[in-house]
Amino acid sequence: MKMRLDVVVLAAGRGKRMHSDIAKVLHPIGGQAMLEHVLHSVLELGSLESDRWGLAAVHLVKGFAADQVEAAVHRAGLERAFSEQGLALYWHEQQTQRGTGHALMQAQQALCAQGHSLVLFGDVPLIQAKTLAGLIESLHEPNLSTLGPLSALENRSAILTAFLDEPKGYGRILRGLESAQVCGIVEEKDANDAQRRITEINSGMMLLPNRHLPRWLAALSDANAQAEYYLTDVIAMAHAEGFPVIGHAIQDAMQIQGVNTLAQLISLERVFQRRQAQDLLAQGVTIMDPDRFDLRGRLYCEAGVRIDINVLFQGQVRLHRGAKIGAHCVLIDTVVHEDAEVLPFTHCESAVIGPRSRVGPYARLRPGTELGEENHVGNFVEFKATRMGAQSKANHLAYVGDATIGARVNIGAGTITCNYDGANKHQTVIDDDAFIGSDSQLVAPVRVGAGATLGAGTTLTRDAPAGELTVSRAKQVSLPAWKRPTKAGPKG
Repeated sequence: MKMRLDVVVLAAGRGKRMHSDIAKVLHPIGGQAMLEHVLHSVLELGSLESDRWGLAAVHLVKGFAADQVEAAVHRAGLERAFSEQGLALYWHEQQTQRGTGHALMQAQQALCAQGHSLVLFGDVPLIQAKTLAGLIESLHEPNLSTLGPLSALENRSAILTAFLDEPKGYGRILRGLESAQVCGIVEEKDANDAQRRITEINSGMMLLPNRHLPRWLAALSDANAQAEYYLTDVIAMAHAEGFPVIGHAIQDAMQIQGVNTLAQLISLERVFQRRQAQDLLAQGVTIMDPDRFDLRGRLYCEAGVRIDINVLFQGQVRLHRGAKIGAHCVLIDTVVHEDAEVLPFTHCESAVIGPRSRVGPYARLRPGTELGEENHVGNFVEFKATRMGAQSKANHLAYVGDATIGARVNIGAGTITCNYDGANKHQTVIDDDAFIGSDSQLVAPVRVGAGATLGAGTTLTRDAPAGELTVSRAKQVSLPAWKRPTKAGPKG
């Protein structure tokens, strides 16, 4: 029979040292709340189920800014994601924050009487599903079966640990002299000098047998330096009753790094970003400097992509084969097709850049922009809700909004589409092979016919016929007797 597994995520803390009115678990890493990262790992863990264990339910303990926390989980679609995986999601509230043991007490009555509970923390965002799976598998250590009935699977506990050169601030793992099993955990504030020299630290993440939890939690005491109920005290209880406690040490200590201050948050952000960059490098994506790379969402890359320094990706971004992204660009929910190039200091949001197109530098593509093949959108050009056909270009100083542009169109410098009348937006259509002279204003709704030419400085208020030159200019006049004004002399 599979071992039933409940997951309990503790997400009630305020995080006073964050100096924020936002719940600690909602502070972002990589553009997502820390709690979201943890829950995504739980979802992935559900997909890694083995024939020996299976996830049954997920419990979230909220507390400070409880409504904010629940709303964030709902907004991220995580309730739906758990439901689609066949997992129930339950909320519990810790109205006063009195420690990790007290937090687990709020969910304890809802846990199954059988199986195990996996306790996680909403402010430890880098924990990976495969690491949690390793912790679960450690319960099945075959050598423990020789210890008799007390070591039966339903009596075993496990805790995730790591070795640190500088363990300051962490609880220390205490192991028995004759056994490698964990016999207790001591918080640093309660540790003596010898215990502080221990380098194996407690992550707080543990697997506990549900059959013993009610008794252990009821026996917790707040007689300690923090006046809190430490969940870690149940480990000593298990050991005292003769039940085995496995210490599962991992090499990658950053996975268990928690966040208590803004400095720790920023430090972990850089770790997270570098790891994302390393994953992309392993897939054949060239990242010029992994320490100057930021991804706040999802980035899908094909081989041959090249990303320069200080590029920010947000939302869902897709880069096709051979795409090149220049330095200091921002790409939000954007698709860049094969062999297209985005030059430095360009900002693209909800845009599509066609194959072999060239955008920037200093260009802006606003939502609804779709470029075709071999388009050129140059410096200080802004597009909004515009579709552009193949081999068309707007190379300098233009604004094009709410427009449909055909193929092989040239839009001259200083051109604008006047799409807004103060109340409503109107469409501009420029057909194939049209030429728009510099400093033209196209007052929408208006259409430029195929092959038409607008002379420089034209203000177009009616449709321009196909194949013809359209010009609207005042007559040029020179006044030979005109004198330039001069400054008046000083007053006497």
